Amino acid sequence: MKIVLDGMGGDHAPAEIVKGAVMAAGMIKHDIYIVGKKDAIEAELQKNKFKGKNIKIVDAAEVITMDDSPVKAIRRKTESSMVVGLNMVRDGHGDIFISGGNTGALVVGSRMILGRIEGIDRPVLASIYPCLGGEPSLLVDAGASSEAKAQNLLEYGLMGSIYMEKVWGRENPRVGLVNLGVEESKGTSVTKDAYQKLKTASINFIGNVEAREVPVGACEVIVCDGFVGNVILKLTEGLAWNILKLIKNKLMRNIKTKMAALMLKSDLSSLKQDFDYEEYGGAPILGVNGPVIKIHGSSGANAVKNAIIKGIPYSEENVVEIIRQSMLDLEEIIEKDEEE
Repeated sequence: MKIVLDGMGGDHAPAEIVKGAVMAAGMIKHDIYIVGKKDAIEAELQKNKFKGKNIKIVDAAEVITMDDSPVKAIRRKTESSMVVGLNMVRDGHGDIFISGGNTGALVVGSRMILGRIEGIDRPVLASIYPCLGGEPSLLVDAGASSEAKAQNLLEYGLMGSIYMEKVWGRENPRVGLVNLGVEESKGTSVTKDAYQKLKTASINFIGNVEAREVPVGACEVIVCDGFVGNVILKLTEGLAWNILKLIKNKLMRNIKTKMAALMLKSDLSSLKQDFDYEEYGGAPILGVNGPVIKIHGSSGANAVKNAIIKGIPYSEENVVEIIRQSMLDLEEIIEKDEEE
């Protein structure tokens, strides 16, 4: 298996990207191809004293920055690490592409270079969402498209269900549609239509879920448009870190509270880890003809390492092919219904 890594994508590239690749290389037998400026990547490999053979460098002279226009960057910066990496997957020289670069450019590039899976109207960015006291869920859409049609939401539910089952091992994952009430009649015309479509799909659709139910693990696949999804992610992230900060400040007030903090240290560390995005291996872009994972722009080496490890089943379990077949099956069902 060939894992292709954007060596220049992210706030801490290439240093943290290379460090994460070195960490992962010692845990797996697969080859890791780091795409980017050769001299800079070689220097980082030397700093990390890498002596193995499963990290290789693919030279790419250009870099797509966070300020670049996504469409223009993909079209004009053809020698960038992102475009070269996506081309490797398209041409069969790589099995998965991982990048911490410009999110818009990665979504656009995935769609333009790899192409959409037949039957998918709009590829989507899915994000692992930490839940209190349990396993994480998958939020689909995490911000790729601010608006969505009912058919898009149906596609999100189908693709998210397949991903959680094959990559995270969640058998028959529950799929919920984010809405302002649990009743079938609640919501906009789009969510009402999406409810009916999801209800008849061959997935474990449990109906509408309210936002307050999302953090407690009401379902394994959280379906919504990108506007709602991004708000949920940012609000949860802000609340989690501010609550942890508040607890820390309260526990540092006096000797008594400091003693309590010492007793609670391992529990607080575990809670902090539960909400650390670096632990979850990045966000898959679903609906394109090849596995692509987006990691946070400020990712450190641990996030890169986990993205590589979690990317292996994404490719090996043939998630893209299963989604393609599911869409073909869905089209057959729709055609039969129309004929009847």
